[in-house]
Amino acid sequence: MSGTPETVAVLLARYGPRYRIFVIMTSMLGTISAVLTTTTVNVALPDIMGSFGIGQERAQLISAGALAGMTVGMLLNAWLMDSFGQRKTFVGALVIFVFALLLAALSPNELVLIVARVIQGVIAGVLQSLNMYTSFSVYPPGQRGRAMGFSAIAIILGPAIGPSLGGVMIEHFNWRFVFYAALPFCAAGLLLGVIFMPERDVTTKRAHFDWTGFLLLCVTMWCLLIGLSNGQREGWQSDFVLGLLALSVAACIGLVMWELRVPQPLVNLRVLASGQFTAAACVAVIFGLGMFGSTYLIPLFVQTIQGFTPLAAGLMLLPGGLMLGVFMPFGGYMSDKLPARPLIITGLLCFAASSYWLGAIDVNTSFWGMAICIVVNRIGLALIKPTLNVNALRSLSPELLGQGSGMINFSRQLGGAFGVNLLSVYLDRRTFFYSDVLTSMQTSANSATAQLRHAIEGLLAQAGAPTHLQSDGALHFLGRVVHAQATTLAFRDSFLIVTMIFILALIPAWIMGRKS
Repeated sequence: MSGTPETVAVLLARYGPRYRIFVIMTSMLGTISAVLTTTTVNVALPDIMGSFGIGQERAQLISAGALAGMTVGMLLNAWLMDSFGQRKTFVGALVIFVFALLLAALSPNELVLIVARVIQGVIAGVLQSLNMYTSFSVYPPGQRGRAMGFSAIAIILGPAIGPSLGGVMIEHFNWRFVFYAALPFCAAGLLLGVIFMPERDVTTKRAHFDWTGFLLLCVTMWCLLIGLSNGQREGWQSDFVLGLLALSVAACIGLVMWELRVPQPLVNLRVLASGQFTAAACVAVIFGLGMFGSTYLIPLFVQTIQGFTPLAAGLMLLPGGLMLGVFMPFGGYMSDKLPARPLIITGLLCFAASSYWLGAIDVNTSFWGMAICIVVNRIGLALIKPTLNVNALRSLSPELLGQGSGMINFSRQLGGAFGVNLLSVYLDRRTFFYSDVLTSMQTSANSATAQLRHAIEGLLAQAGAPTHLQSDGALHFLGRVVHAQATTLAFRDSFLIVTMIFILALIPAWIMGRKS
């Protein structure tokens, strides 16, 4: 074998123009592996909670931890490719991802599972960014938009088929098989990556990595996530929670001060000097909150309250995922023809309308009622995503385009990570609030309660239950009814909070589009 690195130019000369298709398909396999796992886990959360005996305040870290890791991975990607090249980065990332999948599938407790999910998130962030970079680097300027649109199919496939595939795995096996589903894609990606991914040009200089900024960012995010997720259990006034939140604030302040003075910052805050770009970053945060928050809350509700199977929950998300695939190219086409303002505002209104609709759900809400609501949600997503990046970067000078692209992706993932966490905390607190209110109303003076207890005691008597157990059984059933109603009301409040956030997002969307 020759010692000449197999760069893009060398591989193009070897395989001809069709090499571009080969390398795009290879990078898509890596992205599909990562995104598929991210979306399939959401339908498995109720089963995971039952398996480990944990509440949703702990289970949400399984999703939020992966999203936080994805944020970090997106920032790592540029340095990894500059230092090791696309081939080593791609193959090494997939090897680590396979290890993390097996660790999650075999995890003996929730702590090991959360660590595995964080690792998966980091690798998912690297692979998604590498997929975009590969599309950009192997095609000439006139074909890059079409190539990036084609490679985005890998990201769309995750929300489209991931929940349904996860439901099938849980229905016929158990939640651990959710993590095995991505292994065939990883194996194919590893094989093709060794052949088609380009190597690093040895004549280029290795990039400097901002390790201090990276450490401060990890401390900021992890302390905040752990503090918020333990607030309900440990107490919001406890030394443990307050200490974590204080450490997160201190690390965040240190991160801002460091990034403003370091020559090659991990997060270039100077791009925020543009008011139009800052408005776009705000929209991106809320976009991430809504997208990941809804995919966390909806499967949890239909399985814990409505009693849907994981397969039914996954199938309910399928029409929205397919609609996303249909409307995403349309949204990209319209972003070239229309100003940013009407497209982004329309997308936000679709999100707000679907969230408001979900604010009225209960145990009797139909399967298709939920599915149509999710379709509206995904139409909004398709209008926002292709428009946001293009119009945000228009306000930046050419030398800041790379940092601006990274900042927009960072903002979206940051919104997703904290959106899932904060919505989980809010859901938990509102459930306790409504439980206390409803329990205080269950008195002997409440005729509805008395009639329910009498009816349940009669049913238990007909079933042959001993007399001394009939009253206890009726009280147990009443407690379950109260808890289910309290949780339903808490879900409603959570979706209404999301609605208000989307309405507030119209302000930065208006600012962002004023020069478009």
